[in-house]
Amino acid sequence: MVLRKFGRRSDHRRAMLRNLVTSLILAGKVKTTEAKAKQIRSITEKMVTLGKRNDLHARRQALAYLLDETAVKKLFDEIAPRYEDRQGGYTRILKMGPRRGDAAPMAIIEFV
Repeated sequence: MVLRKFGRRSDHRRAMLRNLVTSLILAGKVKTTEAKAKQIRSITEKMVTLGKRNDLHARRQALAYLLDETAVKKLFDEIAPRYEDRQGGYTRILKMGPRRGDAAPMAIIEFV
């Protein structure tokens, strides 16, 4: 796993990534920078794998990371059953143009 620091302290970085993963699960897709999209891809894939396990321990592990109980419910009831026969690759990253203000490369991350 590549550790990207994003110029933030570790607590801020962890909170930001938890927010992005929770938003991705609730909304289905998120527009963010390419680096952040690449970072949350692996975390989201691990969350979907937890959802596919569908036991109490996996649910509690997901609840410890995600910020919203409705996100955990959606992950286990809607998203994970969709990928039951899939062996990974639950998300895709679509690259967009640069952001207008600072020319940061932007991307959309969404579920396949």
